[in-house]
Amino acid sequence: MTEDDDTPVSGVHAPPTKLTTTKQRWAQEHKFLTGRIARPEAERLPPSQHLVKDWPVLDLGIQPHLPPFRWSLDVDGLVDKPMHWTWDAFSALPQTREVTDIHCVTTWSRYDNRWDGVSTRDLLAIVEPREDAHFVVLHSFDGYTTNLPLMDFAAPDAILAHSWEGAPLTREHGGPLRLVVPHLYFWKSAKWLKRIQFVASDELGFWEVRGYHERGDPWKEERYSGD
Repeated sequence: MTEDDDTPVSGVHAPPTKLTTTKQRWAQEHKFLTGRIARPEAERLPPSQHLVKDWPVLDLGIQPHLPPFRWSLDVDGLVDKPMHWTWDAFSALPQTREVTDIHCVTTWSRYDNRWDGVSTRDLLAIVEPREDAHFVVLHSFDGYTTNLPLMDFAAPDAILAHSWEGAPLTREHGGPLRLVVPHLYFWKSAKWLKRIQFVASDELGFWEVRGYHERGDPWKEERYSGD
């Protein structure tokens, strides 16, 4: 469920905001539409993936300890309105709930994960990327980086998640905040987010410079460079 009408998760209707106006304009402009055809249910599991019930933990060997009073998020680069959010300020933004799948490049998938957080489209409406912003670079507190085309970051179900299955994200899974982009391999969904940078041209991240694919579409098995 995405609150595209700016109705909070609680169900209480909020008055029209600038976010509403911006998203109405996006609808009129058909912004962020890719032309891709939705996959049938039979294609829910990408090639070479297998289902798991647990949630495996993968990281670079560092799990930052980030209590809310130490956490902040910067959004900058090619945007008209750079932002610096503390935890309290970020938590006050419009909230969204999504139920999506996870597909890891190490071949496991997990269905029906419930996330709560801030829609990436709501964030875009706030910071207003410039016309020459075509990519996003994600920076994490453990030094990790990864790159995304803006169109992927702006996917309808992409979310900056602070909760999973109704509870705050745990430290090992990227708490207090991680990105979730369900239609790409999960290494693109950076954990422990501290900065979102909008750039004009693609800038490879940690795994991408080490041979992983620039984009990472699971249904195309874009695991590694040259796939």
